[in-house]
Amino acid sequence: MDFVVALANTAPGASRSGDDELATVADLGEFLRGYTYSGRIDHDEAELAAVRETRTRLRAVWTLDRDAAVDAVNEMLREARALPYLTRHDGSDWHIHATEPDAPLAERIRVEAALALIDVIRMNETGRLRVCAADDCIGIFLDLSRNGSKRFCSVRCGNRVNMIAFRARRAETG
Repeated sequence: MDFVVALANTAPGASRSGDDELATVADLGEFLRGYTYSGRIDHDEAELAAVRETRTRLRAVWTLDRDAAVDAVNEMLREARALPYLTRHDGSDWHIHATEPDAPLAERIRVEAALALIDVIRMNETGRLRVCAADDCIGIFLDLSRNGSKRFCSVRCGNRVNMIAFRARRAETG
């Protein structure tokens, strides 16, 4: 889920820079360096476009209710004709894959995200899939706080909103 959040937050308006952080094939390559993705990676414009489309689809799941999220997850799995299997590779212990290593990168990203979202849905925790509460941010996050009260995608957004509120209160009393 950390990967899904990071990917989704490369979108314009969600990224730290405010720009599309997957604007080029090189940007995608740089982004992927921070994550372990085995299998086929084409490093071309078609792959970049497919990953950006996947990013849009995954961002959309964040705002769906539980039943609609089920439909979206099932659609992603159906499109890929996903067939889960256990595998070990690259020093990792047994884990689940549901696509072949030579499947397109965007498809593997969608299917792996769908597999992770299955657990979120089954545990009735879709309410922890959040969009930042800052008015000028569309960043997403997974609220892992004990009481489920996290409101902002980052400390930066939280501090900015709190400072704006503080200044507004001060102006009212001052």
